[in-house]
Amino acid sequence: MPGCGIRPLMDEKLTETRIVGGHDAKLGSWPWQVSLQHYTAGIGYFHMCGGSLINNNTVVSAAHCIKKWRNPAFWRAVIGLHHLYEHNSHTVKRRISTIASHSSYDSETYENDIALFTLIKYIKFNDYIQPICLPDAPLTNDEYPCYIAGWGNTKEKGSGKLILQEAQVDIIPLRVCNRYDWYGGIITKNMVCAGSASGRVDSCQGDSGGPLMCYFPNITKYYLVGITSFGYGCGRPKSPGIYVRTVNYRSWIDSHLLDKATTASIQWFLIFLTVEWAVL
Repeated sequence: MPGCGIRPLMDEKLTETRIVGGHDAKLGSWPWQVSLQHYTAGIGYFHMCGGSLINNNTVVSAAHCIKKWRNPAFWRAVIGLHHLYEHNSHTVKRRISTIASHSSYDSETYENDIALFTLIKYIKFNDYIQPICLPDAPLTNDEYPCYIAGWGNTKEKGSGKLILQEAQVDIIPLRVCNRYDWYGGIITKNMVCAGSASGRVDSCQGDSGGPLMCYFPNITKYYLVGITSFGYGCGRPKSPGIYVRTVNYRSWIDSHLLDKATTASIQWFLIFLTVEWAVL
């Protein structure tokens, strides 16, 4: 996708090479970061999960985020957000028209933990709002710097931060993550293991659905390598965060985007015919 994975307000040369163990992100650091919020009577909208903007009307997130709340009418996406409750002039709020979760999502194993939220209205990109690139091929090595971000808890059984948090993580090989004293073989090839062996850096409750993003210096773009899915607690040694391996779902994502485009084209064609008929 041309024009994706770029951070207009950041100087990548100054990005540190070195959430739980994270720190405040700068305004505009992650322009594809989305807060997915659910409406409850008497409370209003509150942050439920993270998400990543992949085009001008689609957010990718985790299927487990909508396990109890499937009606899109009660959801909204907030993009260009830094402080969770302070909206700036560049902050955009959009209601959700449809939610599509993977038909083979398993709530016990978290296999296929992916969902797409379609915005009810297109948005315009600016310095604070940009889409992230989707990978076409697996990550070939672990030399690329990778990051996580979110408004989730900063420690297990703790509370979230109002300012978007960010942290750099290591991609951990599945053979290590599946050791008996780690995850004991439950991590599949559809998942990515990322964080640190010591538990120093991790995602936590409220970060679900958010991005695991890696920077490719040769093409100066960020790619959505993973989607925050689950983990044993938060920040525990040998229990890093587990993420959906996005590249394995590229065809699923593309097919849903194509379906939406086809449906929209048919709708516009019918509108055109109706107008033509009315004019005649």
